[in-house]
Amino acid sequence: MAEGSSRPSGTGSVRIWLVCMAGLILAMVIVGGATRLTDSGLSITEWQPILGAIPPLTEADWQGAFAKYKQIPEYSLINKDMSLSGFKSIYWWEWAHRFLGRFVGLAFLVPLMLFWWRGAIDRPLRRRLIFVFILGGLQGALGWYMVMSGLVDRVDVSQYRLAAHLGLAVVLFAYVFWLFLDLGENASPTARSTSLQGPGIVAAGLLVCLVFVQVLLGGLVAGLDAGIGYNTWPAMGDGLVPLGLWTLEPWYLNLFENSTTVQFNHRMLAYGIALFALVHVTGSLRKAHNVRARMSSWAVLAAILAQAGLGIWTLLEIVPFNLALAHQAGAVLVLAVCLWHLHSLKALSEP
Repeated sequence: MAEGSSRPSGTGSVRIWLVCMAGLILAMVIVGGATRLTDSGLSITEWQPILGAIPPLTEADWQGAFAKYKQIPEYSLINKDMSLSGFKSIYWWEWAHRFLGRFVGLAFLVPLMLFWWRGAIDRPLRRRLIFVFILGGLQGALGWYMVMSGLVDRVDVSQYRLAAHLGLAVVLFAYVFWLFLDLGENASPTARSTSLQGPGIVAAGLLVCLVFVQVLLGGLVAGLDAGIGYNTWPAMGDGLVPLGLWTLEPWYLNLFENSTTVQFNHRMLAYGIALFALVHVTGSLRKAHNVRARMSSWAVLAAILAQAGLGIWTLLEIVPFNLALAHQAGAVLVLAVCLWHLHSLKALSEP
């Protein structure tokens, strides 16, 4: 919209809806993390997008679901002694994750149709929201693709597919959150440029990218259970650099399949992000005279340092359930703060 033009009526309601959707996606990430931590992800061995919303209702239904679970390697190799009650406990985590995914889809589609009908969203925003809906559908398919990797030859899901599933969820969160920011009262009313202008904006954009890469590394850590390999800090084993970083051949497999290397890389990138944020933020604070830019700069530094501290705490406690979930949620919140910072700098640089 050109400067001075009015936004469609109902923009405030659209913003509330978008931030609620971002919150729901964050909840999906947290429940997905809980599903992983409880080893519940393979408890439902079928993908039924419609009928799967109904859980087992009778004893016979439960026995049937349990019988299907008994056919996969995770049961025969790890959970051979599992009782029906034990199966129910892991089933409910996976069912909740899938049910929440269905709920998120409806919570997006129904208001989208209503806002569209009322004329509350303009044409450019409609295209972006349709793109969000398509990504959501792909995320559901990717989730099942991930589960499939653990049903035949493995006792868990592929760390590659797990990281991809987590990464797409975070992309969805980031895109929805960015749309929310774009509709803000303080955002520039001019059409947003996709190009980053100025060294400060470039640095803020790079920081967003680094945090996203760190999320993907966190997915690999979770997929390989690499967080329980070395539970000391700052040392890993006998030193800062552990032995066994390059034991796999070819060498590049160590980056994705060697749990020692994956944890080490996750640590090193965390240090790098913290240092980069410190340099960027202190530089921004020296140059920025706008309150919004200064606030977002301080928020970035505080969020990254808090997340690093939480990661160390989680590591030292050998990845307990609550701390692990908090650390995963914290990663998404750090990304949100970095996006807010980037958006603030972009909005201030535009005419």
